[in-house]
Amino acid sequence: MTMIFQKAIFVFGIAISSLVLAVEPDEVLDNPSLEERARQISKDLRCLVCQNESIDESDAALARDLRVLVRDRLQVGDSNEEVLQFVVDRYGEFALLRPRIDGVNYLLWWFGPLFLIFSIITAVTYVRKLRKISKSSNDLSAPLDDEERKKLSEIMGD
Repeated sequence: MTMIFQKAIFVFGIAISSLVLAVEPDEVLDNPSLEERARQISKDLRCLVCQNESIDESDAALARDLRVLVRDRLQVGDSNEEVLQFVVDRYGEFALLRPRIDGVNYLLWWFGPLFLIFSIITAVTYVRKLRKISKSSNDLSAPLDDEERKKLSEIMGD
């Protein structure tokens, strides 16, 4: 029984430790409002090493450097947008967890739905052509009229 209990505590400890944010105590700003802004910005920036976590959650060294950079820019007096733009200018839009919908990104955002619509139109057109071909092949089994019989007998040599 104690072995199961120890394993359960171990698994629980691992689960709880994964919920802890990676922000280290030496990174925390003295000004609570600036720290709150830094946390908000950090949640919007992607860890360039982990790629599926924000820099607020990542333990990677580059994520730490970005968190420090964000706090430095806030202490200089930059607004949240200016900090985000600074990081985007330096690392590209890939650094944003939620990419902006503007410019060339419109093409990326709309390509999927437009391709789906194009595929549906193509499929409907193809099915209609198949039905038309099927109908015309069914017409071949219809009885011959007098003119067609005459041509057939000429061809057959009767």
